[in-house]
Amino acid sequence: MTTLYVDNIAPNLQSSVAIPGHVIQVVQSTSTTSFNTTSTSFVAYTPVTTSITPSSTSNKILIIANIPAYSIASTQCFATVYRGTISGTNLGAALSGFGGSYNNSNNNIVVNYLDSPNTTSSQTYTVAVRSNNGNTVYMPDNNAVVTFTLMEIAG
Repeated sequence: MTTLYVDNIAPNLQSSVAIPGHVIQVVQSTSTTSFNTTSTSFVAYTPVTTSITPSSTSNKILIIANIPAYSIASTQCFATVYRGTISGTNLGAALSGFGGSYNNSNNNIVVNYLDSPNTTSSQTYTVAVRSNNGNTVYMPDNNAVVTFTLMEIAG
């Protein structure tokens, strides 16, 4: 039988070992800053624009957003997330994003999306909203909090 004697065990801080599916890092932004728009094209809600730097090209970014929105009668407020700035890649559907607040109601637009940026460069993610018909849409509603969370998931 062999015996191994050590005086000290220390982690290898240079190691990039990660178990697939595990969370490596979490970044979150929140805001209660009022915002409204009449634009029928997506407009950035910059208070929660957030960046994260993946540690491996095989890792994914889990995007979780809660966007309290309000729209008046006959109006829909759609929300989406862009990788990069507003001129970057729209991760939701081209016109409806990840869903909306409809017809004189308060709704939380919820985003759960697993992105594959395939890079180790810093990635910026931007929340954006739009009106379907040019009437005003509002967020966050009733002093609610917009939350925007990015989680790096080991690939």
